[in-house]
Formats: sequence, C-alpha cells, structure tokens
Amino acid sequence: MTHPVVHWEIGGRDAKRLQAFYADLFGWKVDEQDPEYGLVETGDGVGGGIMRTPAQMPPYVTIYVQVDDLDAALRRVGELGGRQVKGPTPITNVGAFALFQDPEGNLIGLLTPGFINA
Repeated sequence: MTHPVVHWEIGGRDAKRLQAFYADLFGWKVDEQDPEYGLVETGDGVGGGIMRTPAQMPPYVTIYVQVDDLDAALRRVGELGGRQVKGPTPITNVGAFALFQDPEGNLIGLLTPGFINA
C-alpha cells in the first residue's frame, strides 16, 4: 500500500484570523461552523483544517499520512529515530490519528480512516 498525504493542518492562536487569511489568499472555502477548527476545501487539492491551538502549543503546520495501523507506524517511527507526540486518538465519524516528530523535530500526523461512532 502507498501512504498518501490525506490531510493537513495549520494551527495558531487566532483560528478565525488564520481562516480568513488563507481563504482570502488562496480562495479556499472554510467551514466556520466550529470556531476552534475549520475544515478547508482547496478545490482540486488535498483538504485540510485550520485550528486554534491551546495556549501551551506553538503555531504549526503539519501533514497527515494515511496508514493502516497507527500503533505499528508509531513503533516504526521510534525504530527510525523519531518520537511519538500523541498516541492513537479517535476522531468521531472519521477514524483515528496520531502525531510524531521526525529526527529533525518536524511534526507529522498519521491518520487511519474508519467510522468511529461516539
């Protein structure tokens, strides 16, 4: 199986400002139903999200790569010199995600699709 990039996120303290900035800059459509997290439609490209980060978390940009098994992928991350940041976490009606840092400290997400009903 290939491991495609399936989602991206931009996070910062003022999500509403970031959402407006990227919508105006690129013409992206942002679903503003949730003031904490706006899903973004980019047109032909991979969609993403723009979110408000918690106070202790710095602004960031990351991609999410699809994998079949989050636990196995996180074990491999460790074997290759990376570090788990957030373990497998369910996302209602989507699947589950995890976060890791590569050996240089870049934040990368993993996503396993699958319907999870909360």
